[in-house]
Amino acid sequence: MARDSRLNILGLQRFGLGLRPGDLAVIGGDARDLLLDEVKRRSVPVPIGLDLVGQAQIGSAFYAFQEKEKAEREAPRPAMQAAMMPAPGGTNEGQGASPPPVPPEPPLPQRIYRDEVAARMRAGLEPLAGFGERLAQFWSNHFCISVSQGNFVRALAGAYEREAIRPHVFGRFEDMLLAVESHPAMLIYLDNQQSIGPNSPAGKRRGRGLNENLAREIMELHTLGVSGGYSQGDVTSLARIITGWTVAGRDGRLGFPGAFAFNAGVHEPGMHPLLGKDYEEAGAEQGRLALLDLAHHPATARHLAFKLARHFVADDPPSALVSRLTETWRRTEGDLAAVSATLIQSNEAWSPEAAKLRQPQELLLAMLRALGRKPEFGPIAGALAAMGQPLWQPSGPNGFPGNNDAWATPEGIKTRIDVAAAWGRQAAGSASDPRALLEAVLGPLASVETKQAVVRAESKAQAIALLLMSPEFQRR
Repeated sequence: MARDSRLNILGLQRFGLGLRPGDLAVIGGDARDLLLDEVKRRSVPVPIGLDLVGQAQIGSAFYAFQEKEKAEREAPRPAMQAAMMPAPGGTNEGQGASPPPVPPEPPLPQRIYRDEVAARMRAGLEPLAGFGERLAQFWSNHFCISVSQGNFVRALAGAYEREAIRPHVFGRFEDMLLAVESHPAMLIYLDNQQSIGPNSPAGKRRGRGLNENLAREIMELHTLGVSGGYSQGDVTSLARIITGWTVAGRDGRLGFPGAFAFNAGVHEPGMHPLLGKDYEEAGAEQGRLALLDLAHHPATARHLAFKLARHFVADDPPSALVSRLTETWRRTEGDLAAVSATLIQSNEAWSPEAAKLRQPQELLLAMLRALGRKPEFGPIAGALAAMGQPLWQPSGPNGFPGNNDAWATPEGIKTRIDVAAAWGRQAAGSASDPRALLEAVLGPLASVETKQAVVRAESKAQAIALLLMSPEFQRR
């Protein structure tokens, strides 16, 4: 079904990443067809970089980094200081100025994190529409981890998204759920490696017990939702079921250092009930079977259908849209490609009102695409932190908020203005004429008021900043 040109562009902002100069000439037709083509092709960008490696390599490197740090901490300081002192009687006079000190190399976890952030942002520059990338970001936030948990999670954050989220964006929800909950980044973030079955050999020996963090968030956030009909007893049972899901240590006793491992010595033995079903003792398989049932639970379908509609369409999404997404989810048993296609095909998702404010990560990608700017870690990290959405660093396991009120605060809007002004100044020397840029990245979306503001700007930098802060650019 053909759509008017304004709704076409709004749809690409609502479900995609924003226009780049030149995109208008190649889009043509109905934007819905372009978005559905990404679903059909399972098109999800893969962040690439020479230094990007997987969880196992990161684990080995991180353990080596820890050993090196430990050795440096334990090194005798007097000897270290003596090595840095000039020889007796020596002097620097007459030898000319000393070369400037070389800045120390960032620690390994920070280097990995920097590379992953830049690669993630580069991936968002590639697609024409970018529905797959937007979905990857949605699911990454749904199954969030936080680098504030420590250096190991900081090092693993990018690999976690590449390994557990992106391969399953157009796959089956059950596969994504299993990949997420067994990934070292999630196990460390929610402390499951510290969870010990009280009646396991280790529990009896050490007198330690369960840690319910991961089990609680699996049920409350990742699957059923807070109103999903589970009890505290179910949380405790799931915590027992997934004891033993851990990360292999540096000694390799449980497996490749840094990779997922099942430690039978800390697993709570026996049968455990969960949501009215008994799960027989089966080691790691017991946890896998429980997660599969949670993935297919009706409450999971309702919870995630609502969350998808809220993220893409409106804070209070149309009930008909939520019902349609829920029905597709249940009928296809969590086929995320089918659910994503239903979202695009639903008329309720194509309201002409731009009801959602772009979140900072979305906004920054749209700015990079509009200005043709190369993603560099420093400016990206600074802008995201200033706007309140640093990459892979939410304040809690519920992720960054999905509602407009969280981002449209007075302080939040002021920060957006500051970022737009700074980027406008930086782009003024290289960007095209602001009026041409306005037409290229907003096209028929641009209002008369926005066009006049850009034309009447006192400088090129101000004109670009006004474009970036316009309601048509900030909202979707």
